[in-house]
Amino acid sequence: MIKKLQVRLIAVAMLSLLLVLVVIIGSINLFNFRRIAHDSDGVLRFLSDHGGTFPSSEPPFDDWPGPGPMSPELPFELRYFSVELAADGSAVSTNTARIAAIDDETAVDYALRVARRGDEYGFIGEYRFYAQPSSQGGRHIVFLDCGRTLATARDFLVTSCWVSLAGLLAVLLLVILLSRYFVRPISESYEKQRRFITDAGHEIKTPITIISADAQLLEMEIGDNEWLRDIQAQSKRLADLTGDLIYLARIEELQDRLPMIEFPFSDLVSELAQSFQAPAAAQGKSLAIDVEPMLTLCGDEKSLRQLVSILLDNALKYSDAGSCISVSLHPQARYLCLKVCNVTHSIEPRDLDRIFDRFYRADPSRSSQSGGYGIGLSIANAVVAAHKGKISASAPDANTLHITVLLPSG
Repeated sequence: MIKKLQVRLIAVAMLSLLLVLVVIIGSINLFNFRRIAHDSDGVLRFLSDHGGTFPSSEPPFDDWPGPGPMSPELPFELRYFSVELAADGSAVSTNTARIAAIDDETAVDYALRVARRGDEYGFIGEYRFYAQPSSQGGRHIVFLDCGRTLATARDFLVTSCWVSLAGLLAVLLLVILLSRYFVRPISESYEKQRRFITDAGHEIKTPITIISADAQLLEMEIGDNEWLRDIQAQSKRLADLTGDLIYLARIEELQDRLPMIEFPFSDLVSELAQSFQAPAAAQGKSLAIDVEPMLTLCGDEKSLRQLVSILLDNALKYSDAGSCISVSLHPQARYLCLKVCNVTHSIEPRDLDRIFDRFYRADPSRSSQSGGYGIGLSIANAVVAAHKGKISASAPDANTLHITVLLPSG
């Protein structure tokens, strides 16, 4: 359990950091792209206002829209071209004098593509365009080569992603190293709690045994007595609870050290299900068994026997009189699926979320009548976890409980 807590802590920390980095890097690069588009649009509007080219006069220009003063070299650094289309879509004029990569035919093709799109601003490849209605009813379209700025933006994006990834890996290493210190107090507290349960359980067993033996001796001397019967019943109940607590602590302690051997799991389930036929019949209930034969499993036979017994006993205790209990075992992908179903009292969704918690009982009054104390399914959960399996509870309707166990078959 502590290892799972440590893994979850690392996962939550890294996921949070990843989301923050994605937001930061995404925001920075989006802002960078929008700035490139905004600056390009200013240049395009300037060119469009001057007929698709820079004025012949010397800079700076009074209507220059760019950020900061205009460099005298800028008209010679920029690569741009323009096309004027008539109302019918034919090319009236082209100006490709300030770009070597585009000829007149290609310029007209780009202009027609812009006309079909109908956008005022946008990108075609690495060229930013600005389309403005012309005086003849057509469109005057100016294109600006943004290849270098876009390449710089892409390089910045790639670099920021690599730097973020390196930082993410460095933080992951630090979190893995520091997480041991984070969970150490929890681990120590959990270990003390487990040791206390085990030690206290063993200490309690002796007085319980003495009380039970003394009650039997008194019964032999004074005869049958309802107070003695009550003492013996409660002593047995307390002894069972103590044994279950010790067993649960042992299973959780030995989760990764249980002796795993391959054995016929179908035979084990069938045998235990058959042993519950008589108690079910005595209570006016029926038990339907559907177990596929010859299914084997690698695990601890003793703890798995306890698991099946707990599930069947739980279904028998909390099923309604005259109802049918079903137990089935079938292969499912890489797992063996063990399912126990019973009809019971109304089940709330919140009960399904807590049904495997220690000492949790959906209906305390009913559990007291049946002799349960809410730890059986906690043991079942621990056994399944020790075998790297999954256990879940579901209620197809408000009065049917399905307990499903998936155990790795490989």
